Amino acid sequence: MTILRIALPIPKRQLFDYSYQGPPPKLGVRVQVPFGPRTMIGLLWEIADSSQWPEDKLKAVIQVLDEQPVFNATQIKLCNWLATYYKHPLGDAIQTALPVALRKGGSNEPKIIHYWALTDKGQQTDISELSRAPKQQACLTQLKVAALEKSSANRDFGAATLKALLTKELVQSKEYTMADREPWTQQIQISDKPQANTQQALAISCIEASIGKFACFLLEGITGSGKTEVYLQAIESVLLRGQQVLILVPEIGLTPQTVFRFKHRFGIEVGVLHSALTDNERLQVWQQSAAGQLGLIIGTRSAIFTPMLNPGLLIVDEEHDASYKQQDGLRYHARDLAVMRAHTENIPLVLGTATPALETLNNALTGKYHHLHLPLRAGNAVVAKQQVFDIRQQPLEFGLAKGMLERIALHLKQGSQVMLFINRRGYAPALMCHTCGHVEQCHSCNKPFTLHKSLYKLQCHHCGAAKPIPKACNNCQSSEISSQGVGTEQLEQGLVEYFPDYASVRIDSDTTRGKNKLDTMLNKINNNEYQILIGTQILSKGHHFPNVTLVVIMDVDGALFSADYRAAEHLAQLITQLAGRAGRAEKPGEMWLQTHDPAHPLLQDLINNGYGHFARYALLERQQANLPPYTYQALFKAQALSARDAHEFLQQIADLFNHEAGLACLGPIPALMEKRQGQYRMQLLLQSQHRSSLQQAINRHINQIENLGLGHKVRWALDIDPQDFS
Repeated sequence: MTILRIALPIPKRQLFDYSYQGPPPKLGVRVQVPFGPRTMIGLLWEIADSSQWPEDKLKAVIQVLDEQPVFNATQIKLCNWLATYYKHPLGDAIQTALPVALRKGGSNEPKIIHYWALTDKGQQTDISELSRAPKQQACLTQLKVAALEKSSANRDFGAATLKALLTKELVQSKEYTMADREPWTQQIQISDKPQANTQQALAISCIEASIGKFACFLLEGITGSGKTEVYLQAIESVLLRGQQVLILVPEIGLTPQTVFRFKHRFGIEVGVLHSALTDNERLQVWQQSAAGQLGLIIGTRSAIFTPMLNPGLLIVDEEHDASYKQQDGLRYHARDLAVMRAHTENIPLVLGTATPALETLNNALTGKYHHLHLPLRAGNAVVAKQQVFDIRQQPLEFGLAKGMLERIALHLKQGSQVMLFINRRGYAPALMCHTCGHVEQCHSCNKPFTLHKSLYKLQCHHCGAAKPIPKACNNCQSSEISSQGVGTEQLEQGLVEYFPDYASVRIDSDTTRGKNKLDTMLNKINNNEYQILIGTQILSKGHHFPNVTLVVIMDVDGALFSADYRAAEHLAQLITQLAGRAGRAEKPGEMWLQTHDPAHPLLQDLINNGYGHFARYALLERQQANLPPYTYQALFKAQALSARDAHEFLQQIADLFNHEAGLACLGPIPALMEKRQGQYRMQLLLQSQHRSSLQQAINRHINQIENLGLGHKVRWALDIDPQDFS
């Protein structure tokens, strides 16, 4: 009998012993085991000769699901690091790293892939003949470039479109296995590329010189400076060596345009990984990458776990973006994990951004990372001029001052597009009674309901609760109730009425739900079908709008007075990224910030000196205030039906750490949002000058914390290197 030590996806910091008859399986395979009244799928992590438990008490493994390990040596090492650094149960860390299909027990054997290809008739057909069927025309256009897998073709064009093309005998159904694929190394066809300027050429040569060894680069380039071209030319060197490249992007919305550009440049298939794909589609990319059958893999945060047979380069685009930090479960940061992975696999890592996170910038300034600069915009484009617009004592129409409306009209008449940013979706952030002042609130969160006029409902954006818009005040029965504040929906309505001759589009999480909806909107914007672009942070994420010449930020004041010490950094990044959407081609661009505090030092520093100067000054402030990156933090979060239970639980944790030398213990205090979904939320912050001291202190007490008596009443979590205190 062999004893297998299994990592199971449960919140216990231990491995579980099971008996197994026969030759021991390989480490890293999945096994099905009994656990209490149910069965679970875990990963074989260790093989032991003996157990602390009597052999007759050990349960037997039900089934070994794989012949070959689903994890390679690099993934095993990364999971161990994740569990150790983030103080997270190993089984949960492994679960996070596995594709969902494998977590559920699906087969890891490569499947037969069904795809659509053109028939001889389809090859000879003139695409213009299908002008009355635009979906069929678009599908045929894609198929003339490359065959399409059935799942993605059906998702992108619809089953009816494919059926119509099949009836016309323009397409045919085919199938193959992964083993039938022609190696991607034989498919590379590099298209024409622009001549790199001096700064780009220097950055490319530095990255190329590090291929085959670990090095971490911060590529700090202003918006529109050609960072993607640096990626492309560095990637070319890696691909020509037969090595693979993994690229992380912060948002699904950036994936289609990135994939198209990379496919066009190299002529090879690009593996795509994001949450809009099915479980089987993601598993297929995972398998192809692990087998070395994909040269390029592009994905969002969780793509960092994708195995590569022959890794050559890692790239994290927009490395400052908050979406790289997971905010529940295993609270890892994909950027930091990318650094660890590149070091483990001995390959270079490029962190690209116009607005580096202060932690990354500090690592570059202190020499831990190589610092590459792109200070000029590519081509003839010039940096957009940034200005503040003082709205004190000015009447506002749907949140815009009259002078701002005049600027918008001027740019529209010149045939340009304008972009308006407001980080509030819905019609208005509150509904108030004019008679008694009552505000309709979500009782589960103690926050005002957001008014969604088009849907005729009030909705809480924190817990999702919704109800119809009341006809009278629930407090005094007055019918004089009105909206307070402005959201994207109200702004869109106002601009449509004010500029009836121009088409507008609203881009927020309400309007971009659905397959390919955002991609369709972005294509229409670039085709100049919309002249007025209204949206939330989705608009700031690296999109290229060559015809946008004016960007207006509606309300910058909220972040200037936030309780979160990172708010100023995030605001500066947002302003700089949005400014980068204007004037990206031949036309000069400008940006206006509407504010009640035009003399605020942060705004003046950004406008006059740029993000680089602001960031270095912010680092000095952080150093004087003993804040990251000069100190290291861990945040205990607790929530319970009773505020007293949550507070007392964290107080018991604080008592454990109060006597630790070199460790500051701050709290317990209410979270910035004290109540959410009916639960009261408290926080306890640990801070130290030394990362090792913080880690060791938590290691000493984590088992005691897990066994605290109040634990059954409180839901708690530990966040290492926290980014969000809300």
